[in-house]
Amino acid sequence: MPEARYGGQALCGAVLVLSFILVAGCLGEGEAGADGKVLVAVTIPPQAEFVEAVGGDRVDAMILVGPGENPHTYEPTPGQLARLGEAAMYAKVGSGVEVENAWMEKIAGLNPDMLVVDCSEGIEIVDGDPHIWLSPRNAATMVANICDGLIAVDPEGKPIYEANRDRYLAELHALDTEIVASLDGREGKAVLVYHPAWGYFARDYGLKIVPIEDEGKEPTPQGLQHLIAQARAENISVVFASPEQSTRSAEVVAGEINGSVVLVSPLEKGYIENMRHVAGAFAGSP
Repeated sequence: MPEARYGGQALCGAVLVLSFILVAGCLGEGEAGADGKVLVAVTIPPQAEFVEAVGGDRVDAMILVGPGENPHTYEPTPGQLARLGEAAMYAKVGSGVEVENAWMEKIAGLNPDMLVVDCSEGIEIVDGDPHIWLSPRNAATMVANICDGLIAVDPEGKPIYEANRDRYLAELHALDTEIVASLDGREGKAVLVYHPAWGYFARDYGLKIVPIEDEGKEPTPQGLQHLIAQARAENISVVFASPEQSTRSAEVVAGEINGSVVLVSPLEKGYIENMRHVAGAFAGSP
């Protein structure tokens, strides 16, 4: 993903890091883990479900980019940076999410004792697309990586973590089977989306993603007309957009094809239910 948008943020980052030091100095030592749980930081909400599914009552998940926020442009708050100083583990997506590109080195430097787990280990990154979690099959690998990290920072919990991991992996496998069935006969179906977040989902289930956004930018007028013509040619009448981003272009295209805009979020914490909802929306769209 392009990193140019962060070029003018060095001073801002330095101010936030200084703020972290000041805030951290006001916290009592170990305050974030006072309940005895392992504090695990994650970048996005779906990862919090993975951590909680594996860790159960032994962990406390802290989300960096919360619901409604955009991981492509987000900056941590001083309070978040202070709490990260208490984390035993950070589970990063690891696939090139922009907030991690901009902040991971700083975050790791603020807490040298924190284990950083790369959730993308073992996953093939396709065309620089960072949205690896939007494939339940990729999610299974992410869960396994998180489990390994939890065992490393809390060896006493190993039997619990492994049992919880296996239980959640079975749920992901069942979800995968359900999605395959719901999209049966839809191979090659074109799905028009605003933000190209669903590439791994499309790869796994035989769909064709047609994105409105072009490399993180709004389409040109010519590009918009091309998309409208393509949507008409492929009889598309639903445009999928994310609640975390502008729907203006999606609404323009939908209006031109006498269609509608349907919101599907790539960042819901309730991962399994959200993926079930997304699959149903894709399957039910004309």
